[in-house]
Amino acid sequence: MPEYPMRINKYLAHHGYSTRRGADVLIERGDVQLNGRTAVVGDKVHKGDRVEVHNARPKESYTYLAYHKPKDVVTHGAQGNEREIADTLALQAPGLAVFPVGRLDKNSTGLILLTDDGRIVEPLLSPDYPHEKEYKVKVNERLRSNFAEKMSSGVDIGGYTTKPCKVIKIDKHTFRIVLTEGKNHQIKKMTNALGYTVNTLHRTRIMNVRLGALRANTYRHLKQGERSTLLSSLGLET
Repeated sequence: MPEYPMRINKYLAHHGYSTRRGADVLIERGDVQLNGRTAVVGDKVHKGDRVEVHNARPKESYTYLAYHKPKDVVTHGAQGNEREIADTLALQAPGLAVFPVGRLDKNSTGLILLTDDGRIVEPLLSPDYPHEKEYKVKVNERLRSNFAEKMSSGVDIGGYTTKPCKVIKIDKHTFRIVLTEGKNHQIKKMTNALGYTVNTLHRTRIMNVRLGALRANTYRHLKQGERSTLLSSLGLET
């Protein structure tokens, strides 16, 4: 649980809006409000405070990137000697304040969306919006013949039964899964509950955006069609 009060840039990073450095840029740009007033760098957030992230810039100036997160890189909140995306990725445009939307575990790899558009965070991450995310998963144990059926029908992960999902067995140790929810460590908990141990987890798709052949620790700008479809699916103007 977060400890209050906390600095507002740490709060934004904790809630997935940005890295701490990216949060400072959002604050300096006037995009963040704290209890109805424009926030300033160094503000403290107390429990129960209302924090809102807006972006009044013309929509055509937003940046949307598909990034291939490598293993051993954390999405947010690096500790000790850990590295996060902002430490490993050299963005071409100086001062570009993009931040990761959502998370992947340190040992997981694959697609992360980077953007400076705070509008997409809530509709993309909220459980109220069932958007597809696709993963390729390899386990240590041999998959039983009924694995896909059991995994796709919903799994009790300790007080919660996951929603039905799509599961395709690729080979004796590997499967593909498409989720419409994003509980913490959900795939690992589901596989553990069925008696398997995840070896590798690789995200290949978020909604209409695919990782494709993008190399690890590199990014590409979303194509116009990708961006339009993504924003339209999130209920935002394109």
